[in-house]
Amino acid sequence: MLHYVGIFVDKTSQDLPDQEIYIRKELQRLRDSIDNLDAALVHLLAERFKCTQEVGRLKAEYQLPPADPDREAAQIRRLRALAEESKLDPVFAERFLNFIIAEVVRHHELIASNHAAARDN
Repeated sequence: MLHYVGIFVDKTSQDLPDQEIYIRKELQRLRDSIDNLDAALVHLLAERFKCTQEVGRLKAEYQLPPADPDREAAQIRRLRALAEESKLDPVFAERFLNFIIAEVVRHHELIASNHAAARDN
């Protein structure tokens, strides 16, 4: 089934011209790669957050602040440079990292709060 601007057209591969068969196969190949990359990104983010959870526990144990603005700024500079080298929009890369950092800090605050409550009990 092909989808042309809101219209579905039933065609078997026998009815399709070679170009349409090529396009379908190429789209599927690219989409399969995208799906694999998305899965890899999720697994990488999960690993990253496991590490940052450990950082949060260490910070809570030694009563360090949840955020580290100097470290965050250095990471943003580093990621922007990597993005530029990789031909990725550095503004996008920075926004993405800022989103991750905000989530990490939120986790660190929760860990600190839970640690302080346990210490008080």
